[in-house]
Amino acid sequence: MPYADLSGNIRLFYTDDAPQTDGPPLLLVHGWGTDSHQWSWHIDALAARHRVIAADLRGHGYSTVPETGNTPRMMAEDLRGLLDHLDVPQVIAVGHSMGGQVVSILAVEHPERVRALVALDPGYGMAAPVPDGFPRMIAGLRGPHPHAAAEKIDEWCTNAATPAVIRRWHKRRLYGMPPHVLVQAFEAMFTDPGAIGVRPAGDDYLARRACPVLSIWADRERASWEAGLLKDGLSTVMCWEGSSHRLHEERPAEFVLVLERWLRRIG
Repeated sequence: MPYADLSGNIRLFYTDDAPQTDGPPLLLVHGWGTDSHQWSWHIDALAARHRVIAADLRGHGYSTVPETGNTPRMMAEDLRGLLDHLDVPQVIAVGHSMGGQVVSILAVEHPERVRALVALDPGYGMAAPVPDGFPRMIAGLRGPHPHAAAEKIDEWCTNAATPAVIRRWHKRRLYGMPPHVLVQAFEAMFTDPGAIGVRPAGDDYLARRACPVLSIWADRERASWEAGLLKDGLSTVMCWEGSSHRLHEERPAEFVLVLERWLRRIG
């Protein structure tokens, strides 16, 4: 499997399926505490019509684990470097959870590289009282049992709709994560200066995304909030009520169908 050597001594693991397919590739970006295996439910179906690039973000999976800089902003810069490495001028960027932040940052900071953006229950739009619990979560991630704390946070990501195999899959990956990456990424998403994960702090930044956005949420209130931020007339916001944070893993065929229909709509 290929690796890309980027600046800053970062080496990203990635896969590149159907590289001869025309049109902007799909760039698949996983969430916090997981890796690009998260897209195993989808790659085969998507690669039937599209070039599909799926990368492990820094600190995750098979990619380099730096001591510092494990933040969505640096991860977005790594992805820009990966596109340069592959000589890919533009992508349709698809991100789940923290990956939704990463692809949004890529779209704001490098708008010429993102033709369209897909955000799956993204890691932004958090509103009171949820942020009140972040200091306790961070203390747990910095404490003597960081993986147990991460597993406790991850319980929020599932519900009765989540198959046991998906719960187990994510738990195993969390316990394989370097603790300093978990806490750095979490703080950078929600509590560090400039974090875009909490409302209203991130609203102005997210409103700078000029490309079409397909956003699929498990929470109707957050879906309605994001609809008010989107500028492009081809943008679409959906809510899959009853699903959990892992909605695209719980309903992979439906996700692929919805994505394909939206891509045809935006041309």
